[in-house]
Amino acid sequence: MSSNEPRKYQGSCFCGAVHITATGAPFAMGYCHCKDCRAWSAGPVNAFTLWQPEAVEVTRGQEYLRSYNKTEASHRQYCSKCGGHVMTDHPAGKFTDVYAAILPDLEFEPGLHVNYESAVLRIKDGLPKLKDFPAEMGGSGDTLPE
Repeated sequence: MSSNEPRKYQGSCFCGAVHITATGAPFAMGYCHCKDCRAWSAGPVNAFTLWQPEAVEVTRGQEYLRSYNKTEASHRQYCSKCGGHVMTDHPAGKFTDVYAAILPDLEFEPGLHVNYESAVLRIKDGLPKLKDFPAEMGGSGDTLPE
């Protein structure tokens, strides 16, 4: 790979049947505290990496990839063999969230917390804590104290 080529990050579901490649760099990384992300991830917070949809490609196992759409805002994708979560497409925002946990070679550098008003785990890390989403993503852009 020449120094001019964008970096490629490989990821897979829990069992390895579904593989993805994310090319370049995410335009945002952070933590989501909303009830839906907490329930989907089975954890108190979900680490996200946001990419332009064209930067994310399923390179193996497309036939095993399924989608669950609780709302039209989030099309959550998982492997039908193991149930492992892979990514979420956000059609209205025109971006894809590849879960940070499935990209082992990506240096996770969170920049903010979203939906912190719903947090069940308070994190004191000095990052901005947004009540909901940034204004440019349709949220209020309001911040909350740490």
